[in-house]
Amino acid sequence: MSTRKGLIIVNTGDGKGKTTAALGVALRAAGHDFKVTMIQFIKGRWKTGEVNVASRLTPNFEIIPMGLGFTRLSKDLERDKAAAQNAWKLAKEKIASGQYNIVILDELPQAIAHGFVDLDDVLHTLRTKLQMLHIVVTGRNTPKEIIEIADLVTEMRSIKHPYENDVIAQRGIEF
Repeated sequence: MSTRKGLIIVNTGDGKGKTTAALGVALRAAGHDFKVTMIQFIKGRWKTGEVNVASRLTPNFEIIPMGLGFTRLSKDLERDKAAAQNAWKLAKEKIASGQYNIVILDELPQAIAHGFVDLDDVLHTLRTKLQMLHIVVTGRNTPKEIIEIADLVTEMRSIKHPYENDVIAQRGIEF
């Protein structure tokens, strides 16, 4: 017997394309009049193409950048921790609200890895989400506990990247 349910989808690995794949899901879903929200845990300082275009897809798609940039470059980890905790609080509200078909948690694994967001709280939230809600988690080093409860896991593997040849991030490609 076939069933429908809200999926937990994970895009992980060291290769490029984790967020991009989630944006593809969001675009497809918005085309079906689904309501999609993306909470960004790390990104927030750059003006990205996806944030620029999301406003054109309102009310079906919103992106909320709440991060302060790459934590490895931070001079104030307590400020980064507070930003990640605020992002997680908002994410939990969106997950519980019943207003969305899909909630994307962009770069959540990094917030967990840095100890900014509690893994047990994330697992509880994922396990108790509304039955038909889809959740997409993107980010490298996704904890094995999240992978175990996920319905779909894709690992992006880097084979070659322009950064290796000192090519900077390209507008429209990386941001």
